[in-house]
Amino acid sequence: MILYYFNEYKEKINNFSKLIFIIYLFVLLSKDNILIAPLYDKPLVSIIIPVHNKFIYTYNCIHSIIKINPVVSYEIIIADDMSTDKTKEIEKIIKNIIVIHNDKIFYFLINCNKASKFAKGKYLIFLNNDTLVHKEWLSSLLLLIESDEKIGMVGSKFLFPNGKLKEAGGIVWNDGEPENFGKNKKANMPEYNYVKEVDYISGASFIIRKSLWEIIGGFDERFSPSYFEDTDLAFTLRKYGYKVMYQPKSTVIHYEGISNGKDLKSGIKKYQERNKEIFVDKWKNELKSQENKFNYFNARDRGYGKNRILVIDIFVPSFDKNAGGRCTFLYLNLFIEIGLKVTLMPNDFHKIEPYTTILQQKGIEVLYGEKFKKNYKIWLKDNLHYFKYVYLQRPDNTNLNLDIIMKYFKGKIIYFAHDLHFLRLYREYNITHNEKKLKDSEFIQKVENNIFSKVDVIHVVGNFELNYLKENYPNKIIRNIPLFFYSNHLSNIEKDFSKRKDFIFVGSSHSPNIDGVLWFYKEVFPNILKKFQDIIWYIIGNYNNDEINKLESKNIKIKNYLSDEELYHFYQKCRIAIAPLRFGAGIKGKIVEAAYNQIPVITTSIGVEGLDNTTDAFIVEDDSKKMSEIFCDLYSNYTKLKLMSDSGKLFIEKFFSKNKAKKIIMKDIN
Repeated sequence: MILYYFNEYKEKINNFSKLIFIIYLFVLLSKDNILIAPLYDKPLVSIIIPVHNKFIYTYNCIHSIIKINPVVSYEIIIADDMSTDKTKEIEKIIKNIIVIHNDKIFYFLINCNKASKFAKGKYLIFLNNDTLVHKEWLSSLLLLIESDEKIGMVGSKFLFPNGKLKEAGGIVWNDGEPENFGKNKKANMPEYNYVKEVDYISGASFIIRKSLWEIIGGFDERFSPSYFEDTDLAFTLRKYGYKVMYQPKSTVIHYEGISNGKDLKSGIKKYQERNKEIFVDKWKNELKSQENKFNYFNARDRGYGKNRILVIDIFVPSFDKNAGGRCTFLYLNLFIEIGLKVTLMPNDFHKIEPYTTILQQKGIEVLYGEKFKKNYKIWLKDNLHYFKYVYLQRPDNTNLNLDIIMKYFKGKIIYFAHDLHFLRLYREYNITHNEKKLKDSEFIQKVENNIFSKVDVIHVVGNFELNYLKENYPNKIIRNIPLFFYSNHLSNIEKDFSKRKDFIFVGSSHSPNIDGVLWFYKEVFPNILKKFQDIIWYIIGNYNNDEINKLESKNIKIKNYLSDEELYHFYQKCRIAIAPLRFGAGIKGKIVEAAYNQIPVITTSIGVEGLDNTTDAFIVEDDSKKMSEIFCDLYSNYTKLKLMSDSGKLFIEKFFSKNKAKKIIMKDIN
């Protein structure tokens, strides 16, 4: 049996394909031939596989679906178009599938339309039988189409059996010629791995809403028997106001040419040229707005006529590990929301996970890898003209790129300072008397001044930085943007503080945090322990610091990293958050985050610098003795704790709402 199938197909597949093929045959046919698909009364997804002979490909395809064990309910419908091989009895070999045996040959297009009438699912997936699906093939398609009601169709990323890319979404040029973007390129390159709008998706694997499929009437039968029906479907969906999307996590191996061959002059393949003429005539007006041939940068994600923003930072933002990363992540999302096409260039070019994939799934192109690291200046020179905005962050990083951007970029340059680095370093010098910090401060001040003088707009967080820059750069556009912003409020906050206990400090290995923890431990905490012997101080954050880790004891618990969900638990179980910072600059993320979680905060004047504290959400004290007295008085004052908690909610509403951030950003980006 193995030799029979191998001999039947050996001329149609390359050497690498043969190897894969042989492995599958030995695994699947040397044991029990029977496959059993799961059975659901009300499947969410109907997977329609049109077939004509080529049984072993169908068998392998269905085996790959069953093997990945999708977490959603599905049914498999085999649309058998008058097969003469073992497909005739496929229901004896593969159990729990629906098989429609046609009584005459309908060919691909009409066969699909006919089979769709038997589907019970809310969504239809059309899948070629000459494919093998990877683990997240179905779940990622479903997740994307359910994320936005205006998404009409989502397609997969296709690989050749040798691992090279076959298609990362389809392009249709303005002459009507379609092209598989990325064909024969390396499949892991950044430009092929972010969610995006595309001109069309190959009919070999895509998902569509059944209700929408029925409204438009399925594939247009003018394109029967096959070719251009998938391209036409994409254009039809856009005419109805829906988007056609590419999902790179839905990976499919496709054995090209198995179904219809490759000869354009014979068989079904000969209809390819004829159907192109039908397509061009039907969509001649729409094709006028398509991209000119070979302008891949815009065509690959339907970017023509849309504004692009290039965000340059040191690294991919680790939004759950530090305030700067969370801030950048929030604004990247906001840029997408207001309609920009976003590209992120981390200057270390590392593909940090899971953060890179999270951004890519939001539609952000992230530039990473050795190719970009070695050639990013060439990339900037060649592609900056496609962007309307460049959004730079942090002085060292910006200093590396500013000159080449000034040379080749004609749009608006915005610099997000985060904080005044020179000021933070100078304040650290005043505390530690470390001469290196003074020299670093003097150097970085020159760098920052150079940046401030050259860019078009400066974004800062906090009133202190805003007033400083306005005084020193009166002719510059300077805006104070929220460090964090929120679109909702936390519910189910425990306001009876007698049911809470203990306190927390949330930070990272940033030097102001290390200093603040050690200062509080030596100067404040001993006095607290005299009154509350059983109290626990939770030090939470990504420290990797021996001095901090050595503090672990009965009364001090070190939590080096917590997820957002775990951190939320500590915010809700503790009575007080502390932020005993003695130096730093900019708005402190831990203060804003604590206010959002409606936990009372004891901090210092550095901790609240740049914030408006008219809502009484915090108590501010710099003297260690007075701070310990304030802590001890507040810890058991449940009425005041509740009032401060309520004030935190008001503070966020007033200064850190999403609408406020959006209004400020759109003064410079529209």
